[in-house]
Amino acid sequence: MAKSKKSGKKPKTNKPTAKDEKLSEKKNPVEEKTVEKKEEKKAEKAPVEKTAKTSEKSLNVETEEKKKVEKKKTCAVKGYFKAFFAKKYEGDESILTIFKDKKIYGAILGEFFGTMLIAMVIFTLGLYQPLYLFFILLAIIVITHRLSGANLNPINTLGMMASRRVSAIRGVLYLLSQLIGAWVGTLIITAFITASASAGGAEVELPGMTPIAEGNYWTVTLLEFLGATIVGFFFARAQDVKKNTLAYAAAVAGGFTIAVVVVYLLSYNYFGLTGSFMMNPAVALMYQILPTSADGVGELLLEIVKALYTYVLFPMVGGVLGFYLSDAAKTFQE
Repeated sequence: MAKSKKSGKKPKTNKPTAKDEKLSEKKNPVEEKTVEKKEEKKAEKAPVEKTAKTSEKSLNVETEEKKKVEKKKTCAVKGYFKAFFAKKYEGDESILTIFKDKKIYGAILGEFFGTMLIAMVIFTLGLYQPLYLFFILLAIIVITHRLSGANLNPINTLGMMASRRVSAIRGVLYLLSQLIGAWVGTLIITAFITASASAGGAEVELPGMTPIAEGNYWTVTLLEFLGATIVGFFFARAQDVKKNTLAYAAAVAGGFTIAVVVVYLLSYNYFGLTGSFMMNPAVALMYQILPTSADGVGELLLEIVKALYTYVLFPMVGGVLGFYLSDAAKTFQE
């Protein structure tokens, strides 16, 4: 049998031909258009996204800056109040330590002696000779300034305590010294008046304080408050020149004299009031401001409370207000 000839052709394989590759490389035109549109959209969205991100970043930066500014303002307000009520005297004085410093005894004597002299001047001269009053106060403040700072008035001492310029225990000691000094000054003047009367001389009376008439109570009280505010303001401002004794004395004496003039002019010109003002609670307490008789115990107590309001409580609150106004003005200036 004849052998079948082997064919020389190779069997077909599944490998792609060149034509097939070219055909596969060609894309569907619909797909190409879709891809192009997507790319165009991406290209359009890219700047929008960048702008959005940039604006978002700028908003975040602005928000952070606002927060920082608000935080600074809050810190400034807190710092203001902290500085406003901060302790302004050196050391830590207490009842256990204050008497170890011998200077406190000189300060107590200075307050006692100075207030005694002021009480004697007011009980003889009165408050309505402002020129004489200024020079007398100037001399008294000069001699007591180096001893105690020449408070010489509970209005000033309470203002010093409230603004934390002196310790509480020092302030209490000054207040007691002023009360005792005013009391001793009253005793001395009263003794001279009694001796004069017993010797058959002319009868001498203290410059009288006019009783507060009905309807004028709040007028007198508010004028005392105003005068005390002026006194406290001047005394607080004088602390800036306390190293210069003469300037300090002039500021304090001038402040009290101005308060007297302002209160006198307002009370006399507008209300016809005279002799109803003191602006020194220590001296006022020794000057028979407290009534001794009334229609019944309840009425007497009520009159005493009203007198304390007018000549003690309101003036001392006014003095504290004067100190705070001075400190506020100084803080805003700085």
